[in-house]
Formats: sequence, C-alpha cells, structure tokens
Amino acid sequence: MTTTTHILGYPRIGEKRELKFAQEKYWRGEIDQTELKKVGAHLRQQNWQVQKEAGLSYATAGDFAWYDHVLTTTLLLGHVPKRHRHGFPDLDTLFRVGRGQSQSACGCHGAAASDMTKWFNTNYHYIVPEFSRDDTFEVSWPQLFEEVNEAIQAGHNVKPVLLGPLSYLYLGKEVEEGFERLTLLPRLLSAYQAILAKLAKQGVTWVQIDEPILALELEKPWLDAFKLAYQVIRSEVKVLLTTYFDAVTDCLERVVALDVDGLHIDLAAAPEQLDEVLALLPAHWVLSVGVVNGRNVWRSDLAAQYQRLLPVKAQLGERLWVASSCSLLHSPVDLDLEPALNEEVRSWLAFAKQKVSEVVLLGRALDGNEDAIAQCAVYSQPIQARKSASHVHKPQVQARVNAISPAFAKRSAPYAQRAAHQAEVLKLPLLPTTTIGSFPQTAEIRVQRSAYRAGQLSQAEYTQALKEHIADAVKRQEALDLDVLVHGEAERNDMVEYFAENLAGFQTTQFGWVQSYGSRCVKPAIVVADIEREQPITVEWSKYAQSLTSKQMKGMLTGPVTILCWTFPREDISRKAIAQQLALALRDEVTDLQQAGINIIQIDEPAIREGLPLKKRDHQAYLDWAVESFRIAAGSAKPETQIHTHMCYSEFNEIIESVAALDADVITIETSRSNMELLKAFEEFNYPNEIGPGVYDIHSPNIPTEEWIVDLIQKAAQKIPLERLWVNPDCGLKTRSWPETEAALANLVAAAKTLRKSLTEV
Repeated sequence: MTTTTHILGYPRIGEKRELKFAQEKYWRGEIDQTELKKVGAHLRQQNWQVQKEAGLSYATAGDFAWYDHVLTTTLLLGHVPKRHRHGFPDLDTLFRVGRGQSQSACGCHGAAASDMTKWFNTNYHYIVPEFSRDDTFEVSWPQLFEEVNEAIQAGHNVKPVLLGPLSYLYLGKEVEEGFERLTLLPRLLSAYQAILAKLAKQGVTWVQIDEPILALELEKPWLDAFKLAYQVIRSEVKVLLTTYFDAVTDCLERVVALDVDGLHIDLAAAPEQLDEVLALLPAHWVLSVGVVNGRNVWRSDLAAQYQRLLPVKAQLGERLWVASSCSLLHSPVDLDLEPALNEEVRSWLAFAKQKVSEVVLLGRALDGNEDAIAQCAVYSQPIQARKSASHVHKPQVQARVNAISPAFAKRSAPYAQRAAHQAEVLKLPLLPTTTIGSFPQTAEIRVQRSAYRAGQLSQAEYTQALKEHIADAVKRQEALDLDVLVHGEAERNDMVEYFAENLAGFQTTQFGWVQSYGSRCVKPAIVVADIEREQPITVEWSKYAQSLTSKQMKGMLTGPVTILCWTFPREDISRKAIAQQLALALRDEVTDLQQAGINIIQIDEPAIREGLPLKKRDHQAYLDWAVESFRIAAGSAKPETQIHTHMCYSEFNEIIESVAALDADVITIETSRSNMELLKAFEEFNYPNEIGPGVYDIHSPNIPTEEWIVDLIQKAAQKIPLERLWVNPDCGLKTRSWPETEAALANLVAAAKTLRKSLTEV
C-alpha cells in the first residue's frame, strides 16, 4: 500500500533569485527573450530534479510563472485585456499586462497595467483578471504544455497544476457594468475542456486543479456553479481538486458530490477538518492531506504527524496521499544555503527543499518502513525540546504583555483636538505633498551595504555613507518642494527585515527569499523567540535628516501587524501575542522619535487587510486585536504628533470601520490603478480623518503627467473634502530609479500647486 507523495508547487525564483535577475536584465534590454527562456528552463529542470531525487511520486509542472500564476492562466486562456492585444500573445504581452506599457515603448498610446492584489491572506500578489460581457476564451499560450513536455522528456512522472475555472473567474473583476462575470463560465469551460484534452494527449494521468475559493464563504451562485463546471470539463485525465489556506467543511457536502477523483485539504491551516472529510469522502476518491506547512519555515513534527495519520492510512490504504499544505512558493528555497545560522535555530527549520524530503519521509513511515519511522522520531526532537527553552519564552516580555490595559490603546486626545494642535505646529498648506517613505535603493547603496556586511567597510565608514545618501535625498526633496520630507530609508534593506534585524527575538537569513510579485522578492525574517526592543532603531537617522531641513521630517516605522504578516511567525503562540509584543516595542520607538523632535510619524500597515482570516465569521476577532496592536504602538504619541499610516492593494469596504478605528491622523492608500475606485469605501463610510489617495502607480515604469494627477486629485476631491486630502504616490519608491522618481514627483508637486492656485483664484 504505497503512499503517493507530492507537493502543490515549488518556488520558481531559483536558489539565489536567478529568475529575478534574468527578468530585470530582459526588461532593461540586456538579454533577449531566448536567454531569458533558457534561465526559466534551467530553473524548472532544477526544481523537478529536487523532487525526483527526494523520491516524490510526482513532479509538479505548470507551477512556473514569469510573473504570477494567475496571469499565466490569463495568457493560457487567451484572455488578454483589449488594451494590451497586439497580435498573438507572447511573453511580452504577459509583461505588458503585469507592468503596464509606456507610450515610448510601443510607439503608440501607453496602456496601464492590470490591477494587482494579494493572493488570499498571503504576501504573494496576482494580476487581477478583467472580464467583459463579450469575452471569449481560447487556448493560445503554450507554456503549460511545453513545460509538461519538458518534464516528460526529462523522465519525470508529471502532475500538472492548473488554476480552476471558478477560482479564476471569482478572483477577477468586471470592467464594464451591467453583467456578472459568472455568466462567462460556459465559454470558459470550453477552454478548460480543450486544456484537459491536450494534457491527456500528452500522457498525463492526474491533473491538480486548484480551487482555493472553496475555503471561502462562497455565495450560493458560485457554489451552485461547481457541479456543472466539473461535469462539463470531465475527461480521461483524473482530477485532484485542490483546496488550501482554510477548511472546506462549510461546503463539503457539495464538494464530495463533484465529478472528480480526489480532494486535497490543508491540514496545516485547518487540522480540525480531517475527521469530517474522512466521514464524507467518496469511496473511490483519493485524499491528499497537506500536513507539511507550505507557508512557514518550521520543521514538521513528523513523529506527531505519523501517529495522527496512521489510522487514516489504515482506513484509506493507497487512497491516502501525503503532500505540502499549499504550494511551496511561499517558502524560501533551501536551508542548506544558510551556513551562518545558529545550529539550534537551524534544527527548528525547514525550507522548500527540506519540506519535499519531509513529505517523502512521512510517506515512507506510513508505508511501514522501520527506518523512516525511527527517522521521524529523531527529526522531531528539536521541535519538542524548543517548547521548554527559556531563551524562547522571556518572562520580562510576557510580564509586559500581561500588563496591557485599555488605556494603552488610546491617544491622549480625540482626533478633532489633535488636528487643531497639528495644524498649529506643522503649518502645512492645502493638499500637502509627501511620499510614502522609501527612495531608490541605488546600486551604490547596495554595494556599500554588501561591503559593510562583508567587513570591507567599517561601521563608521558605512554610517557616513548612509548619511550622505540621506543628505542627498533631503536635498532632492527640497528641490522638488515637497511639503513633508522623509529620510529615504537608505539604511534599510526591507521595511520589515530591517526592524527584525534590530529587535531581539528574530532570526534573519541570507538567501531566504520568497516571491512577492513579478521580479519582486522579499526575505521574511523568522520569529524565533519573544520580541523586545533593546535600543532605539530609527531615531538617530530621522534626527539627522531633520537637522538638514527646516521642513517637517516624517519618521518611518513598520507597524506591528505588517511585521507579523510579513515574517514567518512562531507556531507555538498566537498571532495576537506576537502582534502585542511588536506593538510594545514600536510604542517605545514612537516615544523616542517625538522626544527627538520628529512631529510626524508614519506607522505603515499595508498588510492589515491581508491578515484577515478567509472565513468572514472570523474577521472581527482578528480585526479587534490587529487594531488594538496598532493603537498600542501609536498610543504614546502626543496630540501634536501626527500619526500617519499606509495601506496598499487592499479592498477596504469590508474593513473600513476597523481602518477608521486605527485612529491614525492621516492614512495613505493605493488608488491609482483603480482610478480612485477604492475611495468609494471612505466616501460611503464618511471617513473622519485625513487621507492621501495615491495618485500614481509606482509599480509601473510609466511616469504620470501633471494633467493625469490633477484629474485623479479632482476625482478624489469629489469623495473626500479638500481640506482633508494629501497628495502622494501609492507606495514607496525603493524600486524606482532617481530620474523617473524625480520626474514623477515634479509632476505630483506641480499638480498640487496648480489645484491650490485654481482654488485660490475661485
């Protein structure tokens, strides 16, 4: 009774971000498409070989993406937005949809990128499909079939992965009024029939069809559509219906009635669903159990998983499959690339490559292999020992958390009083201009940071170099005549990792990269122990920047919820407990910043929306402690200290009350890609405080014109009173170059001045 082992996907970026660097070379015109595709082919071969050598039953194909897997599906289906259709779709088409297209690039009118948003409650992003009533779907992008053929030719037993038709529709949006995108399902299913038929001709026996929306609380029409969809696309290829990120028990009776051959469930996110699924599992289905957590870096307790699954193996026999909980694209690639890690910490961790081996080892143990059973027991010992480690559980931190009272989460005065104090102290004009915090991380900055870490620059030399970059950023901002300046964050490698490096309780890595979107990768730190601030983190940098200018300097902090969401959290305490520890540490930083003369402090919370649980019934409990954590961090601010926060790529409608409950004096948000649509939530709710709707998309190389920005501000002014509007980009400028940054900001400042003048003349 051999146990089938597989994973739902593998990181596509390469051990050292080879894909990122190749993509960016291609975009700069330094390599051609042939060279770029060679890099992709090499990475796929590496990934399949890792899976084969570990002993997985299947190698997963179709998980590779040049930008994101939803956009790959868009191209597969021939579903390219009309503004980007220039002949038969190719790789450049894909990049245009994801990144936008400037007028100079095509010799025609520029075309905006499609919206980008978070993939469920992860920090991965996808390009949102756009739907119109006359859309058609036709298999016209051969990537999936080429990759399946590559894997077969290389001798692998292939299981392709495909985003399911209902999830693809659900995760998109209508771009014209008067129709429901679900009405496109029959046309879409014809394309899926053709896809499965082509896979069958290639010799594929199983296909993994991802329908992650089944973990949501779906509306009835969407749930009803599943039965028809899977009847229509039924083919000779067996279908493993795949769900993840939460339980499917809400709709389980409908799921088990579908015309498929097996079900994958995420037991890392929702272990409680196993018994109910087993009770209703059809007799001919396989059950794939995702017990190795694909979203975290902690070593699996294989001994405990073995004991848990032994009776399931006895019940199902060969119908039991063992797998990762979700795609491993959310994990760093290889722990073996981290030789500098403390041996104890290393013994607690497993990255994607190690998780593949965990799946295989657990499968062998369940098959009765005595060596594997013994290895599982040994493998679990470090995780078991960690539960009682005194350097993990710190009494002084726990005592401070236990002392939190409601007073910690209250500012010393209500917003109206604070606004009056701030107007007197800050003396800002109508429509004040600012940026979100970061400025271009130039090649010079990166070289100096690498030299410092390699010991080639002393602390004093590195500090002086950073001061020169800060002085340069301040000088450029003054030349642009921005109203509220920032120091530019030259000292920060990443908005979360920087704080992790300066707070006790975190472990950082050298190559622990994961993809965020496109070529953008992040390197999440790992929460390994109770968190505390041992000394000020940002104060000296902000204080130095303020000394260079008479304008207001904004201090920049990353909020507790975002640090939590964008790191790998502990699994032995609650997310709420981690957020509270972070909030107390940041509260101390706020206190020190204002004592150093910084009158504006931004506490970024771009991740607060993505932290929502998938089930709406669980939202309020999360939002309560998330809001409380932010308010604890900001709670030490005096009335005259203006607290800003920033959020990006979020749908605010369902959490607008909680956004208001943060009680930030100013909130800046992404609205440029949505053409100010996201402001509807703030208008309908009558958001009481100040707001800065982003007026240009920093993720696109397009430079917005002054007229474009004026138009966006005027649209915003129809929803938010002018006296409460700020003018700013939609996100930080770290990834942009200085020439395009200055060109865009010059237009931004000019637009604000134009509107101020026109209002004065009226």
